Amino acid sequence: MADLRIGAHVDGTDAGPAAAARKADLVQVFLGDPQSYKGPVVPEGLDQLAADGVDLYVHAPYPINVASTNNRIRIPGRKLLAQHAEAAAALGAKGLIVHGGHVTADEDQAIGFDNWRKTFERWTPPLPVLIENTAGGDRAMARTLDAVGRLWEALGDHLDGDGGAGRIGFCLDTCHAHAGGEALVGLVDRLRSLIGGVDLVHCNDSRDPFDSRRDRHDNLGHGQIPLEAIVEVVRTADAPVVCETPGGTDGQAADIALLREQL
Repeated sequence: MADLRIGAHVDGTDAGPAAAARKADLVQVFLGDPQSYKGPVVPEGLDQLAADGVDLYVHAPYPINVASTNNRIRIPGRKLLAQHAEAAAALGAKGLIVHGGHVTADEDQAIGFDNWRKTFERWTPPLPVLIENTAGGDRAMARTLDAVGRLWEALGDHLDGDGGAGRIGFCLDTCHAHAGGEALVGLVDRLRSLIGGVDLVHCNDSRDPFDSRRDRHDNLGHGQIPLEAIVEVVRTADAPVVCETPGGTDGQAADIALLREQL
């Protein structure tokens, strides 16, 4: 645990100073507007993080939904995912995080899983793509353990890339799991038995109760998730950690310090 890399989601235009102020080993950023279909915008200085010993992760925009059966959503989503992957790889990022997406309430989830498979049949990403679990949606690709297992089964031979390029991994968000109805205690072991492990942890408390399906993050120890359950996830996953918590510099610095103390 002494070597575990812990950091926070920060503004990409100020990532270096933000990492220093939080005493962070890594940062996660958006490349542009996270609610937009526009291509990535790369702020100056992100390519200097590695020289300062800070790892970089990039979070893809929220509208991306490559599981969708709607061509006007799925096809632009694939294009946008590829654009952000290329930009992230050029910056030396360790991975690109993207939400699992969903199909509509009257559609079979199997179609969405197959659309994920087709995404990687048509494209080999230049860095690891880490699919993140989500908090809500009955037809979501990655809310429940059952769905994640089915998604990984569909991806099959596309999971293992060459030297990081083309590899597909998993990002576990503690708030999303709690809000989505998955108990955190023992969760990493259950995931490990299904998909092999966890590549990144989004370490967030939840403002809402278990199985609320609401994605509202809180600072560690201030929300509805017992702190010991969050710490168990981090310890068991033994993967890099991003705090996507509120409170700016002070709030995130406190969360990083608390997590290190607990570990």
